[in-house]
Amino acid sequence: MSNLIVVNNPRDWPLDVPGVTVVPARAYLTDPAYGTDHIVRVFNLCKSYRYQTLGYYVSLLAEARGHKPLPRANTIEDLQSQNMVRLLTEGLDDLIQKSLATIKPDTFELYIYFGRNTASRHDLLSRQLFNLLQSPLLLANFVRRGQHWHIRSVRPIAASDIPAQHQEFAVRATTEYFTGHRRRSQKRAAPRYNLAILHDPGNPEPASNARALQKFEKAAQSLGMHVEFITKMDYGRLTEFDALFIRDTTFVNHYTYRFSRRAAAEGLVVIDDPDSILKCNNKVYLAEIFARHRIPAPKTLLVHRDNINQIIPTLGLPCVLKQPDSSFSIGVVKVETAEELPATVNGLLDKSELIVAQEYLPTEFDWRVGILDRRPLFVAKYFMVPGHWQIIRHGDDKHDFVEGKTEALSVGEAPDRVVKIALRAAKLIGDGFYGVDIKQIGKRLYVIEINDNPNVDAGNEDSVLKDALYREVMGVFLKRIEANRRSAFR
Repeated sequence: MSNLIVVNNPRDWPLDVPGVTVVPARAYLTDPAYGTDHIVRVFNLCKSYRYQTLGYYVSLLAEARGHKPLPRANTIEDLQSQNMVRLLTEGLDDLIQKSLATIKPDTFELYIYFGRNTASRHDLLSRQLFNLLQSPLLLANFVRRGQHWHIRSVRPIAASDIPAQHQEFAVRATTEYFTGHRRRSQKRAAPRYNLAILHDPGNPEPASNARALQKFEKAAQSLGMHVEFITKMDYGRLTEFDALFIRDTTFVNHYTYRFSRRAAAEGLVVIDDPDSILKCNNKVYLAEIFARHRIPAPKTLLVHRDNINQIIPTLGLPCVLKQPDSSFSIGVVKVETAEELPATVNGLLDKSELIVAQEYLPTEFDWRVGILDRRPLFVAKYFMVPGHWQIIRHGDDKHDFVEGKTEALSVGEAPDRVVKIALRAAKLIGDGFYGVDIKQIGKRLYVIEINDNPNVDAGNEDSVLKDALYREVMGVFLKRIEANRRSAFR
């Protein structure tokens, strides 16, 4: 992949950075030679990004050519609106207060060069703003009202706007940004494609354990893909990759969803895709879609403050109450008596206008059918924790939990009805990677939920297919990446 820095005039960027070509904006826009190479990263450092200026067209045409511009055209539009900037940066308040705590004046300018600032104490804030706003050079203005700092504005700047006293640092920050990527690429034979795996090393209940992540990496390498494990701090690096595989617990109001949205917008192959996260993470949505498409499910009531009195007549006791975005058995409560019902329901409704109430169906285990690309991949039995009604029993601390045993089966060993109903349910969501949970009572089957981001742990879900399971998943990534490339080159 070649790197281009595009400026109005090459004299605006008198820096010699290894592996980078400086190109005049007019040449990039008009010279046919720049339209023939599809594997290009374009760093747009023009003087203005206003609508229909050279800078605007550099990013717009870069996208049309299949290049990867920074900033993108939609980012340019976002940066024109300070309301949008404030919306995008609203989660940084604590970091802003900490970073600017020692500033004496009531206003402050923060120059950001590829995620770096001349003062190291501002590096974390600079990196986060760079990651969120995705423009190579930024100037953030802050104002203090009372004892609290606020973002007043953030705007992209051109190379010619770098203050003279910052020139040496800007050279160093830019060089480190580019040569850092070069050093990584020199450690290995050039891969065909680059895959990012998003994970959280501190998550006590990850989607894949450490051995499984290693097996995913090995399977990808066998297919000619390079894998890099990234964390939530690497949001700004997504354009370096061809695909994103999320192996962290997904939520909508969470960085995993932002990563997914960003990756999809950049044209990466992404699993879990944002639609799947949005739909599977909300049990209200699943209850509605199951009812509409006649997917057999436990008797269900969507509960709000005006129909709490219908729970017992409709479902009986005990019953199960679920927060819409519950996962890993957290936010799921079994209510045994009428006396405890009102307080439990109201506590959940304090967090969401709607919750899900379902009849209680005790079983020794739940079926889990893993589905990828509309095909069954694995089947497992998830057994309840002994003496408990769920497959996970949580203690007071997030690291304090007990899991029931997992027993893997081949797809052929599982009841055909179980696999078929799982496929039927998963198709209502999409063609991503899903884990469909099913209860069986006698001959009756009940779909409990469809999970995006299903567990794949070494020693559990892979007990039948072994390494072939990881190759199957990576094979889908490879197929989709190649389809993306063919589409881009047409």
